[in-house]
Amino acid sequence: MKGFWYGFLETMTRICGSWLFVVVSRSIAAGYFLFSENAKESRRFYGLLYPRKSGFFHSLCTFRQYQNFTTIHYDRFLANHGQKTTFTSDGWEKLEAVVGEKGAILLMSHLGNWEIAAQLLQQQEETLKLLLYMGVKEKEGVEGLQKEQLQDSGVRIIGAPRDGGSPFDAVEGIRLLQDGGLISMTGDIVWRGDQRSMEVDFLGGRARVPEAPYIFAMVSGAPIFCFYSFRTGKNSYQFSLADPLYIHCEQRSERKRTIQKAAQQYADLLEEQLRAHPLEWYHFDRFIL
Repeated sequence: MKGFWYGFLETMTRICGSWLFVVVSRSIAAGYFLFSENAKESRRFYGLLYPRKSGFFHSLCTFRQYQNFTTIHYDRFLANHGQKTTFTSDGWEKLEAVVGEKGAILLMSHLGNWEIAAQLLQQQEETLKLLLYMGVKEKEGVEGLQKEQLQDSGVRIIGAPRDGGSPFDAVEGIRLLQDGGLISMTGDIVWRGDQRSMEVDFLGGRARVPEAPYIFAMVSGAPIFCFYSFRTGKNSYQFSLADPLYIHCEQRSERKRTIQKAAQQYADLLEEQLRAHPLEWYHFDRFIL
């Protein structure tokens, strides 16, 4: 849904009721399932996840994936119009132990609803310094509205354009970590062809992930938390934080191997969570090479 039509749908939903949003968004998702080229990639992905299942099963998973994706927009609409979002957490105390002292890097994935997680983090800790690094598309549509709403909630966002960003953006993130803040980075998308990245083992194949989060952790000394937010009901979520990853390297010659090891730990954790929540995978481009 593009920005104008998304805004129109919100307006009509306020008049007619939330059922309209559900019906329209799920109809649009069905259209994408039938006609989008990305749906082929999803079917391929579920084929790798469930190699012993039939093609019909892989298509059914893809259909449910597209339908589930509409809940992100629906819950955002409810939250923006007065309905409180609730959540429970697993591992929250691990994050609280470092916030305000040495900071932390939240390594987000396109598994679950990272957007609602960012908003709730800011609401939970009003004095929290939170910075998101997000990719920038040429025509963002709904994604542009998404970023505006995050910024309105107090979240600082630095866009990472496909043609490269400013080195001062990295400096700002390092300084925020040193001040005890949190930065959020994407762990499963490489935005540019010249972006520093590496390959990891994933679902029996190979996937490419960015190096930046691990370099930030090595330079700043801040831990990395693999962070997931899974939907448990209407505007209700379960947060999950894995044990922190610390990246220490005494010798320069060992940096590449140390970063590779940390990236593989992330990939292993992502695969574990994916198998537990397979229909909340919202990475619609090719991930497994």
